[in-house]
Amino acid sequence: MSYQVIARKYRPSDFDELIGQEHVKTTLDNAITQRRIAHGYIFAGQRGTGKTTVARIMARCLNCVDGPTANPCGKCSSCIEVVQGNAIDVIEIDAASNRGINEMRELRENVRFRPSRDRYKVFIIDEAHQITTEAFNALLKTLEEPPEWAVFILCTTETHKIPTTIASRCQQFSFRSVEFNEVMERMRFICKSEGIVADDEALAVLAQTGEGSVRDSLSALDQAIACCGTELHAKEVRELLGIFGLDSLGEVALALEKQDAARMIEIVMELERSGHSLQHFCRELARFFRNLLVAKVTNGNTRLIAASPAEIKRFVETAAKFSEFDLTRYLQLSLDLFRDLQHSLQPRLHLELGLVRLVQSGKLVAIEEVLASLPQTKPIALSAASSTPRPRANLRVIPEAADVVAPPPVAAAPARAVVAPPVAPPPPPKPAVADDASLKERLVAHLTDQKKKFSADAVQNARVEETPAGVRFLAPREFVRPLQSRDIGAALQAVLGRLAKIEVILDNSIVEEKPAPKLAEDDEVTRQRALSNPEVQRYLDTFKDSKVRLVRDLSHQD
Repeated sequence: MSYQVIARKYRPSDFDELIGQEHVKTTLDNAITQRRIAHGYIFAGQRGTGKTTVARIMARCLNCVDGPTANPCGKCSSCIEVVQGNAIDVIEIDAASNRGINEMRELRENVRFRPSRDRYKVFIIDEAHQITTEAFNALLKTLEEPPEWAVFILCTTETHKIPTTIASRCQQFSFRSVEFNEVMERMRFICKSEGIVADDEALAVLAQTGEGSVRDSLSALDQAIACCGTELHAKEVRELLGIFGLDSLGEVALALEKQDAARMIEIVMELERSGHSLQHFCRELARFFRNLLVAKVTNGNTRLIAASPAEIKRFVETAAKFSEFDLTRYLQLSLDLFRDLQHSLQPRLHLELGLVRLVQSGKLVAIEEVLASLPQTKPIALSAASSTPRPRANLRVIPEAADVVAPPPVAAAPARAVVAPPVAPPPPPKPAVADDASLKERLVAHLTDQKKKFSADAVQNARVEETPAGVRFLAPREFVRPLQSRDIGAALQAVLGRLAKIEVILDNSIVEEKPAPKLAEDDEVTRQRALSNPEVQRYLDTFKDSKVRLVRDLSHQD
């Protein structure tokens, strides 16, 4: 008798043995019990989560002699043949090799005939996403209105490739990845049944290999038994599967803690001498930093780390040596390094550079810490009068009274006649603005004093309102942008003695429309001739609100 692999030998034969898919199990159980059996199902999810297995369990439930029932007997010929894969009325099709329109036409013809023995004809189409568009179109009408004895179950790992017209005619179930603890319990049960001795750390390594896929984990278990015999140890299993343990990955964490770039380069040399895949090491390193970050955030009280309790404890101890900011940065850098290694022609150089960069990034200090370490300076209160900068020559430093030291007495020098140079007349005084003047007047005066004529003109032609939040300007369109300049903000700060929020609102009614200058009677002919010009008419048609205010005859000017 030929050997049967563990994944097939311990394949669930009913809903009670299924793990990790409670939502699918409950829905199908209720549907069969209530006789609400649909004619089409789509089972979607990652590999090894039980899609084809549930499809076969569904076929047993529908065709059992006691059925339809959610608990098939497992003894009738229909139940036995479904498990063995040779049931006459359960047709399994591999869409990866039978994906064309001819195969779908044969299936459509087969649907027309009643079951040979059982209650339903169940069509299980595996890898359904590989069926061509033409083949799906040929199956469309049959899948929409099949005979009462036909049930279609489409299994796929890429549900987005199933046409919407097909998906809308079926009930869709999403299979989730199985949790780490459930996979470990399943393997512990299988090892006990097979007489295999395996510690929790070895089972954890095997469960990590599957990444939520029960079939992948059981295949790794089968391989480990073939290599190590009836006793499984974590070190031997890691070497077999090429998985890096916490000891080797912990060397990277130790080098980061000591800021030892030379050790990082030695680690790369050891990996290459041992024949390890550098890409695989970088992938495991990213997962290592991710687990450290989760352990740091949750203090180890979480199911998000796929590891044994002893390994989780080590993660917590290692994560305590770093901050969340450091671990987040290390994780991002390792992910970028793994991406670059996929296309690198010099993977060793890339890995060395990436690990040294990790060390350098650990020396960075957050900007918040730098700002907090700066000496605190006493804020200087600014007033409206003192906000305007003065010439440097007029500034004097006056010490406090306690620091004043009287100069020693100096002997009087003999009197000498001094002729004073001629004094230039002082400049004319600038017009002062009263303190009770309006904000608009003070702004205009300040801008004029600063020789900001364009900004002063914009304020002059706007309505200024002081609000609790700041200052509001209501101005015509041509003054909106000038009022939003830095000059206006600086002027407000100087006048008010504080920063003010500027709000500019468009209001064309502020500036009154100036009447057009009155033309002499002899110029009326010139005006009419100008207005009848095609280019002028085109301009007036393009700009609806424009008006011609003045017409000059340049030929009559000197």
